Parts: sequence; structure tokens; C-alpha cells
Amino acid sequence: MPGLPVISIPVNPNSVYSLAAQGGIIGAMKLVLRILHMARAYWGTLALAAAGIVGAALLNLATPEIVRRLTRTLVASSPENSLPNERLILLYALILIAAYLVRAVCRFLSMAVSHIAAWSFVPELTLTVYNKIQSLSLKFFHSRQTGELLSRIVNDTRQFEVLVAHALPDLVSNALVVLSVAVMLFVINPPLALLTLIPVPFVVMVSTLFSKKVQPLFMVNQKVLGELNGVLQDKLQGMKEIQTFAQEENERIKMGEQTKIYSRVNIRANIASGLYHPGIELLTSLGTVIVVGLGGYMASRGGLPLADVVGFVMYLSLFYQPLATLARLAEDVQNTYAGAVRVFELLDAESDVKEAPNAQTLKSCAGEVRFEHVQFSYDSDVVLDDVSFTAEAGRMLAIVGPTGVGKTTVLSLLERFYDPQEGSIYIDGRDIRTLTLSSLRGNISMVLQDTFLFNGSIAMNIAYGSPEAGPEQIRQAAVAACADSFIRAMPQGYDTLVGERGVRLSGGQKQRIAIARAILRDTPILLLDEATSAVDTGTESEIQEAINRLAGSRTIIVIAHRLSTIRRADTILVLENGKIAEQGTHEELMGRNGLYARLSAMQEQKRGNPAA
Repeated sequence: MPGLPVISIPVNPNSVYSLAAQGGIIGAMKLVLRILHMARAYWGTLALAAAGIVGAALLNLATPEIVRRLTRTLVASSPENSLPNERLILLYALILIAAYLVRAVCRFLSMAVSHIAAWSFVPELTLTVYNKIQSLSLKFFHSRQTGELLSRIVNDTRQFEVLVAHALPDLVSNALVVLSVAVMLFVINPPLALLTLIPVPFVVMVSTLFSKKVQPLFMVNQKVLGELNGVLQDKLQGMKEIQTFAQEENERIKMGEQTKIYSRVNIRANIASGLYHPGIELLTSLGTVIVVGLGGYMASRGGLPLADVVGFVMYLSLFYQPLATLARLAEDVQNTYAGAVRVFELLDAESDVKEAPNAQTLKSCAGEVRFEHVQFSYDSDVVLDDVSFTAEAGRMLAIVGPTGVGKTTVLSLLERFYDPQEGSIYIDGRDIRTLTLSSLRGNISMVLQDTFLFNGSIAMNIAYGSPEAGPEQIRQAAVAACADSFIRAMPQGYDTLVGERGVRLSGGQKQRIAIARAILRDTPILLLDEATSAVDTGTESEIQEAINRLAGSRTIIVIAHRLSTIRRADTILVLENGKIAEQGTHEELMGRNGLYARLSAMQEQKRGNPAA
């Protein structure tokens, strides 16, 4: 589709998704079997629904048979035996009433129970997909739109409800009706029954052709819907920029183009459905024409009792109506199939950061961090090249350098958001790839330059990594991060809601809350990525003093643009072109008159101070 980003996810070539995507019947069957296997916890519930389906299907046969017998009774009636006939007619009516009542109970049972199973399974599946996404490395999200992933998690998983609560029950019910009615037709008159089956092969052929032609259309529908969600979320998140640059009209035009694409793909799929359903109805109507014409001719010649003709016509309506319903189910199944492929595409996605099968738990950690000959690249761009250093436990190590030299990448590798292509990273002498991800990250706190706050209270955000913390502990962490004063100045204090992504707070306030969150977590290793970049000079000094007070109690690795904030670091690494150009204390590096000294001199000149 022009104008839409292509979303692709690397998957295991042996996955169910890959087999199904090839369009083979075996692959599609495996996809359905996988869905049923995932819903195995609800097989008992579905079995109860199936019992209701079978009961309702069998009771549907009561009406034609009763009417057939009633017709035979009326045809054979005479004034002399009217009383017995009246009693028989009353009996038939009572049987029909009982059949309809029991059928209503069976229908309620099948519909209610199947929906209970479906809406118990769908949230469970949604959670499974969400858990899978949480387990993937950050590299997975680099080329994906959040809205497109949201569409897979919410919209595509919802399609499974159609399969479990509607398509499968209707498939079983209508298949039973077709088979049962076919038996009754052959019981009444085998030759006429054979003639009424003439349209059936054509119905099957048209349905198969429809499935092959329409399946790609529904796949495109789901894909375009996901892309539309991604584009829409992008616009909503960038609303401030749209209004700042007065781009409302341009964005309206772009959004209109996206909605037109979504409209076109839906119209195309529905035109195909519009041709298909009337075609099926026309084919099934031919059977009725055969019965009315040939059956009426046979009855007029005495070759077929009138009661059998009436029963045959009524049974035939039960026979072809399910066939038309099965045709409609083909469309429902295609929708579910398209959503299932996209869901399993996520579930089968492989993370490039994997926990070792025998991974060990990092229980007690002193905090020593060591990089040995680490090399890392994003695609073909080398970011870190043979980087080796040691951050001693309880000491502060600062990383500085020009933009884009890999400073933040160092922290990301330590958190195992990515794995290096070469070299190793150790904590307390243990390769971090041998540790469980939860225990590794449980010993590290991180404050990012781009602070993210959840839509909740300030207290909730501070305690996010420490849910067991009490109000006083939260307040003390805020005091240490120089956040307590502005929090208490708010009308609701620590219960103040920050809004989506902390929109109600300034950049500096969000950063101090993030620092408080890291302080409260009290881990052996603290990572600070430009943690004071969004605060004024006075607040920066206060936060820096708070960080200095933490020095000695934990390992602190700081990335800083303002070199004045890291002068007290025990070791400073200077990165240039992905390599460590210099390392030492502030005084040692200034004495060498290298890159660090030049960077420091430039910053001091901008501030109007002589270089220290």
C-alpha cells in the first residue's frame, strides 16, 4: 500500500505462522489446532456448549416431521374418525411446544456458555501476547509503531472471540443439521434426495474459491487497520508539535489519505462478500426449484404422497439455510485467520537477547562492573569498538564525549537491553549473560534523559520500582532528589496525578521524580543518563549534591554533557568514535590537554568562566 510503512517481524521459519502464511490447508489446520490447544483450559466449557448445540440441532428436525405426519393425518381424515384425529393434532402441537422450549434452553446454553469460554480465553490470550512483547529486546521496537502493536494486542486477539463463540459453534451446529436433514431426505425419497444434492458440489467449489481469493483481502484489512492505529497514535503523541508548527491542515490531509486506504481495502473485501453470498443463495435456491417442480410432478402422478412433498420442502429449507450460514462462516473464519496470523507472528517472534537455560540468580551484589573488549553495532554502524574498563564497587565512574559516540549504549548493554556482538560484560566477575534478566535488572537502577512517568500519582511513580515502600520512605527519596518541596507545594501533594507521560509536570520536575524513584529502589548499581539535563543550575547543584551523598554506598555510572557535574567522579572515561580516548580523574585529564580538556574549555567559555 503506498504511503504506509511495511511492518515485518522476524519469525521462526518453522512456526505455525510461517506454515499458515504459505496458504496451505495443512498450515491453516495447524493454526486452528494451535488456537484450540491454547484454549484447552476451556474445553470442558466448550463441551457443555457443544451439548447444547447438538440438542438444538436435533430438535430442529421436529417441526418438518410433525408437519409431515400432520399432513398425512389430514389427508387421510374423514368425518367418521374426526375425534381421534383431533386428539392426534393436539398431541402434535404439545410435542412441538415441548421441542421448542427444550430447543430454546439448548440455544441459550450453547450461546451463553460459548461466550463465557470466548471472553475468558481472549483476555488470557491478550495477556499472553503482552507478556511476549515484554520479553523482547528493545531492538524489536526500533522499527515498529506502538499503535500497530496495540492493534495486534487488542483488535487481532478480539477476533478469536468470533471463532470460539460464533464460528466453531455455528460450524458444528450447521454441519449436524445438514447431515441430519440429508438422512431424513433419503429416508423420505432417495431419488429426489439425490437430485436436491446437485447444487452442493457447486456451493463447496464457490466457497473454496471465495476463501482463496478473499483471505489475502482480510489479511490486508487487519494490516492496514494496525498501520492506521500506528499513524493515529503518532499524530496524537505529536499534537504539540503539530500545533506549534501550524501543521493541522497538512496532517488532516495525510490522515485523510490513510483513512481512504483503509476504506478502499474494506470496500474491496466487502464487494467480494457481496458477490459471494447472493451467489450461494442462488445455488441453494435451485434445490428448492427441483423439489417443487419434480416433487410436484411426482405427487400429481401419484408417485409421491402429498405429505412427503410438504415434509421434503420443509426439510429442504433446513438443509440449504445451514449451507448459506456455513458460507457466511467462511468470512468470519477469514477474519479470525487474518488476526490469528498477526497474533502468532508476535508470539513466534524471537528476541535477540535470550536468558540462558541454566541462568543463575544474582542474589548479593557488591557492584563491580567490568567491560572486556566489547564491540557493538546497530545494524552496520559500529558504536562501540573494543571498549574495556572497570567501575569499582562503590565508586563513581563518569562517561563523557561528543554526541553519538556510544555513551548511552554502554548503559543499555549493562542492562542487557542489547547484547554485544563481541566481548563480555561482568558484574562482580560474573558474565551478565549467565544471570537471569530479572535478578540482573533488579540490582540496577537507571535514570534516563528522556524520563517516562506513568499516568498515576507522584507517589505511585516514585514507588514504581519499590511497590512495598511506605509514604515516609517515598518522601525521604523525594527529599534526597530535591523533589519534596515542589511536590508538597502542589494542591494534592504526593497524590497529584501527573497525566499521560507526566504531561502536567515540567521536564525538571519529571527528572527529579525519576531520580527519587532510583534512589528509593536502593540498588547496588545506579546508572544516570544525563539525569540533570532538564533542570536549572540551582536545582542541578542540589541534585548533584544528592548524588554525591550516594557516592561510596553504591556503584554510580554517570553520563553527563555538563562536565562540571562530574568533576568529583573517581574515574572519567572519554569516548570518541566508539573507543575510549582517555580515562582518569578530572585533574589528570585536564593536565593532559586532550579531548576532555578541550570539551571542558569550550563549555567554560560558553558560561563565561575560565577553564578550571
